[in-house]
Amino acid sequence: MSDDEPVNAAQGTALKTAPTVRAKPDSVAMAAVDTARDALLEDVDAADVGDHLGAVVEGERLVTHQFACTRRGYAGWRWSVTVTRASRQKTVTVCEIVLIPGDEAIVAPEWVPYRERIQPGDLSPGDLLPVSDDDPRLVPTYSFGDDPLDTDEKAQVRRVASELGLGRVRTLSVEGRDLAAQRWYEGDGGPTSPLAQAAPDTCRSCGFLIRIAGPLADSFGVCANGDANDDGRAVSLDHGCGAHSEVRLARKHEPQPLPDPVHDTLTDDEFEGF
Repeated sequence: MSDDEPVNAAQGTALKTAPTVRAKPDSVAMAAVDTARDALLEDVDAADVGDHLGAVVEGERLVTHQFACTRRGYAGWRWSVTVTRASRQKTVTVCEIVLIPGDEAIVAPEWVPYRERIQPGDLSPGDLLPVSDDDPRLVPTYSFGDDPLDTDEKAQVRRVASELGLGRVRTLSVEGRDLAAQRWYEGDGGPTSPLAQAAPDTCRSCGFLIRIAGPLADSFGVCANGDANDDGRAVSLDHGCGAHSEVRLARKHEPQPLPDPVHDTLTDDEFEGF
């Protein structure tokens, strides 16, 4: 017994896997080209059927004949007619007729669900983007309260309010919060963006930074500088930009002061003397 043969523990004998048997081409089914074409022409216009491209053995006494498709707009496609023969019968029976794409056929791209096709920034007014009931980013509010990390004495009151329809049905889960933090930190509002890399200082020391509460307070805030690119957006505390509240221009870039004004004392009488 070889090492790779499975053993029946109860009987202590080797169990050999039956070898795969390849079906032999059935001569009658292989020769039924005209029968397959006649069956195809009963459903398809003769102008759409081209030459016989060959036959594929699908199983025992089961053969598929393929014909070129000449219909406009279906370049590379082929008509597939499957025939079979019962044991000891001399004629074949047509099983199915289908139009299938060949290797060079133009086919529609693989279907992508609507939820996966919508990308951030794609929503227009009136568009809806439903969230599934089992989205891991959300948890029932009655289970965790309005804030999953809030353990104060009012948490139970908020749970009851939610059950009565007075609060949010679902709230952000720990996983959803972590995904958001990672997305923000690695995005344009994080420390690795080109804007932050060239900034003179970080948002942590900027007077326009609005501090937030909650578990993300140690990492993020909201920019309130109307002149900045990140106005109204969440930014990491180690993000930065050129609109920092304490930034100052170099002396050579500062506006040059105007000269002192000179009072004109000339009068008309003085002009007449010349």
